[in-house]
Amino acid sequence: MAEIKFEITEKLGVISYSTRGWSKELNLVSWNDREAKYDVREWSPDGEKMGKGITFSKEEIITLKDLLIGLDLS
Repeated sequence: MAEIKFEITEKLGVISYSTRGWSKELNLVSWNDREAKYDVREWSPDGEKMGKGITFSKEEIITLKDLLIGLDLS
């Protein structure tokens, strides 16, 4: 299995913390030297290990933001 190269280019915020110390974060991440994308996933406390996540282009994150704003969360 080929090694996956990543670089967190900007930490945007922590969404939550698990009981084992991992944090679910929104970051801009460059995967395999490609343009950075918005990324939501869990990271180990040292930032060396990651869980499964999802990436979004700028257009997708704008659409997601609009969908979230439209939700009735009361």
